[in-house]
Amino acid sequence: MNKDLASMTPDRPDIITSQIDAINFYPKIDIEATIVEMIAGKYVFVGKLYSDGLKVLSELKRNLQLKYNDKSFQGQRDYRSAFREASQRVLLKVKDHKLTTRKSPDIGWLELLYPEVSEFYISFAQVQGMNSSWQWYQKGIEVKTLDLTLHPYYGTYFPTRFDHLKLFDQWLKRYDGAKTTAIDMGVGSGVLSFQLIQNGFENIVACDTNKNAIIGVSKEVQRLGLEDKITLKYSDLFEDCDVKTDLIVFNPPWLLAKHDLEEGIDKAMYYEGDLFPRFFEQAQKHLTPDGKIVLIFSNLAQVVDKESTHPIIEELQKNKRYTKELHLTRGVNASSKKTKRTDSRSNEKVELWVLTPKAKKV
Repeated sequence: MNKDLASMTPDRPDIITSQIDAINFYPKIDIEATIVEMIAGKYVFVGKLYSDGLKVLSELKRNLQLKYNDKSFQGQRDYRSAFREASQRVLLKVKDHKLTTRKSPDIGWLELLYPEVSEFYISFAQVQGMNSSWQWYQKGIEVKTLDLTLHPYYGTYFPTRFDHLKLFDQWLKRYDGAKTTAIDMGVGSGVLSFQLIQNGFENIVACDTNKNAIIGVSKEVQRLGLEDKITLKYSDLFEDCDVKTDLIVFNPPWLLAKHDLEEGIDKAMYYEGDLFPRFFEQAQKHLTPDGKIVLIFSNLAQVVDKESTHPIIEELQKNKRYTKELHLTRGVNASSKKTKRTDSRSNEKVELWVLTPKAKKV
């Protein structure tokens, strides 16, 4: 699965290059009837003002919220799934890598991700995501634990809260083990790899199953002049990895998926049921005798669902492959100072686990 970075093409939203049968949206249209048709499977084309797309999505939300009125965590997940599916049928047109609707944002991804095609249709919801991503990519995100501004590539998870990174930074500053090599499993936007380097690690093998993450971090590595420090692997966990290392760090998804996962950010937020068993089984083969695993996790799943199991605790109790050396926790601040939480997530804590492999019986 490891590929030459120069030939790697990013994952990107689906587009329509053929003519489509769609309802043309205009201000005096019966929007409620239009939404009913859209939920039933009809496309809606927004051809005049960009803001008309916002009106369609707003009415779609109102309609679906009446239908999906269960406020539980699962109920809201069902609502978001229905909205995500229907919203893909609101379309905009792109010509010469620009949106044709008036007062549309200028989004560089339209050219960077689709260099070979200049005219196509794309969903309004995808455009919203691309616009937000493009703003972050241009502006960058300041990571205070690094004293760096990173520029996350399209389709790559990046942190908007930093409590888990502060916890990792706290542990790294006290770490007195070997720093020859480390494996960063699920590199994402590269934050943990850069933290490792700033704390004296000589060589990092950074892996991810998301092609866009590998492409994005490769650009950051070049920008920061760290080509001799970080080796990138597009891989499923330790696939094609023959390294034995002093430290494996893993900031996995924090929620168990109850839906079919899409590529990219979806897989950075939700994990499939076999992820942790596969990780723990493979990781022990890649540790030096004194090596450690550091997992950055959260109790979020248990906060929103009391019946949810904790995959790290489950591993320690069931399989007896590892010993817990350390378990640190830290409260979570809101992503914005203006946020006033009233939901159960106010009880969330981020966690740092340090595990060591148990000695094999001779």
